[in-house]
Amino acid sequence: MSYKKTGYWSGGLWRDKKEAWNEPVAGVHRRILANSQTATLLQFRFEAGSIVAKHSHPHAQYGVCVEGGGDLAVGDHVWKVKQGDSWFIPPGVSHEYRNDPKKESTVIECFTPQREEFSPDTSAE
Repeated sequence: MSYKKTGYWSGGLWRDKKEAWNEPVAGVHRRILANSQTATLLQFRFEAGSIVAKHSHPHAQYGVCVEGGGDLAVGDHVWKVKQGDSWFIPPGVSHEYRNDPKKESTVIECFTPQREEFSPDTSAE
């Protein structure tokens, strides 16, 4: 991909292939769906009972539960999320996700601006 005078990378295509997936936390599998300076789009697969411990970051985070579900804690709120639910997590707010202990889940999330630490992007062509 090339960097243009506009300050954005040219368009790109990301493919679902084995080397595109990584496991940042036990039982949590992630791949980049699209990535540019303005946003990072990710797919997560959560094994039954997996947990993303409480953390925060300077990125706004948007998500949708494609299948499965679990408990999403954002600040002082805890929501039971299920297929079709979506959410927004403001920048700098602590949050945690605990996947259903009996089933797997798939979640799509968008972070803005880009999550530079997720590079290198092995699925881009």
